[in-house]
Amino acid sequence: MSPVDKPIPPAGEEIHLPNQSVQPVLLAFLITVTLLGTTTVWYLSAAGGIGCIWVIARWIREARTELEELPAHHGDEH
Repeated sequence: MSPVDKPIPPAGEEIHLPNQSVQPVLLAFLITVTLLGTTTVWYLSAAGGIGCIWVIARWIREARTELEELPAHHGDEH
């Protein structure tokens, strides 16, 4: 190995995968509701838009919590 090559992580290193989540499906449903509301009644669109904002905020909060749980050395070798 040359001095400029980065060390290869050991074969048994744990790979982080995010937890399963219902947020993508729920967001897709609420976007559909919002778009249907634009062609039918305004309050359906408003409810879908508010729901979209709520799901996105929850999804971001969950992702930040997951990121904080990662080991401190995760990603230091970049």
